[in-house]
Formats: sequence, structure tokens, C-alpha cells
Amino acid sequence: MDSRIKFREDTMQSTGTTAPVDVPRGLAGVVVTDTELGDVRGREGFYHYRQYSAVELAEKRGFEDVWHLMFYGELPDAAQRAAFVEYTASLRHLPDDVRAALPAIARSCALSGPLAGLRTALSLLGASAGLRPVYDLDTDRRRTDALAACATVPTLLTALYRLGQGLEPVEPRDDLSYAANYLYMLTGSEPEPARARAIEQYLVSTVDHGFNASTFTARVITSTGADVAACLVGAIGALSGPLHGGAPSRALDTLDAIGTPERIDPWIRERVLAGERIMGFGHPVYRTEDPRSRMLRGIAESFGEPLVEFAVQVEARVEAILAELKPGRELHTNVEFYAGVVMELCGLPREMFTPTFCAARVVGWSANILEQAADSKIIRPAARYVGPPPPQPVPAVS
Repeated sequence: MDSRIKFREDTMQSTGTTAPVDVPRGLAGVVVTDTELGDVRGREGFYHYRQYSAVELAEKRGFEDVWHLMFYGELPDAAQRAAFVEYTASLRHLPDDVRAALPAIARSCALSGPLAGLRTALSLLGASAGLRPVYDLDTDRRRTDALAACATVPTLLTALYRLGQGLEPVEPRDDLSYAANYLYMLTGSEPEPARARAIEQYLVSTVDHGFNASTFTARVITSTGADVAACLVGAIGALSGPLHGGAPSRALDTLDAIGTPERIDPWIRERVLAGERIMGFGHPVYRTEDPRSRMLRGIAESFGEPLVEFAVQVEARVEAILAELKPGRELHTNVEFYAGVVMELCGLPREMFTPTFCAARVVGWSANILEQAADSKIIRPAARYVGPPPPQPVPAVS
């Protein structure tokens, strides 16, 4: 099919539009709505949440502050933060019926992992809580539902992981921050402050990132008026695709496959010449260094581990070899490359890398759900039919 889809005027008239419209495949660059939540400026290597640099927020603020910013439009002061932290911590605990169902969900998802289990568990949670369609709710009720869903996602993810490992789930602690509690529920031990802060900075850096596939999916479902859980389940389904959220562990697998410094050049050259993708490099939006990667590299380097030194060597050689073999093509590390390194150093199992990403992005999805719910116009695009011309006579059964 042509890289651009041209709708004929007669097709557009059937949908109530009078002029032809050219749309790039994948809707690349197509503006579909206005948002106050943030944006990605790929050529500048910059992205923001509302009016603040996302990287600066990760460096200076905690996860709950950014959550408050996305939901309420402002960073909290000290009193607001304390109230918000206390309230959201109280929402982490699961209803008894949902908790009782988790072992069966974990067994059913033994081969597919916690993220697949989360789709089922979150759907069950929404049904158990009696979540109503956002179309029927006022702004405060929608926000209450979204806060509850966000708060329980880490509890569900860690419980499903531990059950899959033959371990008992760890109950959440209300006295720990979002990030520290996540690590505590995952490992059963209170994390070292440096590791909790490193994961918190990673979580903040991945809360939102423009109209990516999962965010757009959440907004499409929201436009139908569905409940918050349904909107989030759809977003999780989009995130599970390897072209979207499945790369952090794969980027780390690249480091394992290379193994030693002397193997870097031949390994990379072989794959570039074969036209293979180097996981952890390149981004559909950024045409310069991914600002998330730059920040996470600094966090990784603060640990001073051999893995970090090797990752920095690989990054330098990959960029040099790509510049040699693919001149004029800007390819740099993306968020997944150093995210994998940071999560590995903080003790997260690789099968929890993408679920951890989800534990952050659920806040961004929810903020988009709340914004979309304020506009009741359903998202209903058109497609160009390219099959046999209708109407054809229906053949009789011979």
C-alpha cells in the first residue's frame, strides 16, 4: 500500500466529510487533539510534563509530586504532598476477592508473565469495585477511580510476579514511597535509599511521552465512555507489544550477547551489515540523544559497577560503527538501553522490566483518560476500502 492513504471524495462523503484527506501510515505526525499534559520535541531532544521538563522533575522531585502534577495540574506544596502521599498509599491494598483470585491468574499466565496477568487482574479489580463508565461520572469521581487504579497496579504486578515464582505476595506498606514500596513488595526487603531513588527517577522519567501507541489506545477507549479499568487494560495490551514497551530487557540481552569488550566491534558490525536492529538504539521521535537515556546513564554511572562501564563502551562503539556504516543516519541510545542497566543494578528481575515501566506509565495513561473524558466526542476515523468492488451477487451453495 502507498505510504500515504488518500481518501477519495465519495468515501469521505459517506463519513460526513466533504474533502479528501491525506493521512500518513501509522498516523505519524497527525495531530488528533489538544492536550495540556505534555509533549515531545524530538529534534530538540526534549520532553515535558505540563510546563516542566520531565528530566528536571526526575532529578528534583518524587514520583508522587509528578503524579499530583499530572492529575491536578500543579506541583504540590509540602502540605498537599503529605496529604496526597497518605491518601494514595491507603489505596494500595487489594479487595479480598481480587486477592483470592491472583493465584489462579498467576498460574494461567505462567508462560506469558505478570504484564499479561495484569490485564486480567485489573479488569477483575474494575468489576469488583463496580467502576462505572466515565461518560456517566463527574470529574471528581473519574479522578477517584483513576487514583485507585494507579495505586493498585504495583500491588497487582508484584503479587503476580511473586506467585509465579512460588512465593507469597508481600502486602504494601503505607509508610513507604511509591517507588520504595514497589521494590519492597517485589523483593520482600526494604530497599536501600539509593536504589529506591534510582528506580523512582526512572519511574518519573517514563510517566508520559506524548501520543504513543498505548496512550492513544487509552484515549480511544475513553472516547467511547468506558470505565477507567477498561481504558487501562487496553493501554496495557498496546504496551505489551515488543515494538512499544518490550525492549528494556532485550537491550540488556544485547550486552550479554556481546559479552566482552573485544567482541563489541565484530558483533555490532555483523548485525548492522545484516540489517538487524540493535535493541536500545534509535527512536521514532528523537533525532538526537534521548534525554531519558542521558539521565539514566548518569544514574547508572553513580553505581560504579563494571556493567555500567561496559554499557558505556558499547554505546560509544555502536554509535561510531553506525556513523561509519550508515552515514547521515542519527541513531543514539533510547530510554530502554540504560533503563535496563539501572533496573538490573537495582535488583529487578528482567521479566519485571516492562511491568515496571507500566507501573509508571499507568499514571500518564490515567491523566490522558481524565483529559479525554472531558470531551465526549468519540474517536471514529475512516478506512479506505481496497477489496473487490461491491456489490457482488452472493453465490448459491453448490
